[in-house]
Order: sequence, then structure tokens, then C-alpha cells
Amino acid sequence: QVELVESGGDSVQAGGSLRLACAVSGIRVSSYTMAWFRQAPGKEREGVALTDSGATPEYAHSVQGRFTISLDIAKNMVYLQMNNLKPDDGAMYYCAAHFVGGRTRLNGSYRHWGQGTQVTVSS
Repeated sequence: QVELVESGGDSVQAGGSLRLACAVSGIRVSSYTMAWFRQAPGKEREGVALTDSGATPEYAHSVQGRFTISLDIAKNMVYLQMNNLKPDDGAMYYCAAHFVGGRTRLNGSYRHWGQGTQVTVSS
């Protein structure tokens, strides 16, 4: 059974930083595309960042240069370092694994999802 559990969400002021973590069990993070998505109230879900072990990560334009996705293969974890946070970054953040289709991997379908962790950014 595959399980993804996110943590690290919090309330911060604009300009602050957070690091989200995703603990993965049942699959190896080194074997699949791992991604972070977010969804704010009233908005569509959007892909934020993704990575395949050993490949160049991909980022949404809105977070390029501020967010960094990384893997800890030994711990089977996925991280999202978020710097210089903006109020528009506030959302529920979800970890996803195993891209299964779609026009782009950053906004495609994934087989496994976590329950999410809330990020709130105040101005």
C-alpha cells in the first residue's frame, strides 16, 4: 500500500520561508516522478514542482527561483523548500507520486496523493 504524508505547513509572513516534507512508503521516490501541487480556495489545482531522481527539476513559473524540490533517497522523502513566500503562495500543498498521463507532467495526473498540508502567508 502506497502512502504519502505531508508535513511542514504553517502560517508565515510574506518574505518568510518554509520547508514542506513528504514521507513516502510503499514505493521508492527514486523510481517515480515526484511532484508538489497546491490548491487555494476557489482556484484550480496547480503543479508547483516535480523531480525525477537524477533529472533536472521542473517548476511553475510563479515559483521559479524561490522554491526548490529535492529528494532524500535514503529516507524516501520529498521536500519542497519555499523561500520569499508571497500571499499568493497560500494554499493546501499536496505531494504526488507516479505520473500517469496528461499534457504536461507539471499539471498531469498522478496515481498517488497525500492528504495535504496547509500553508498560509500573510502580508
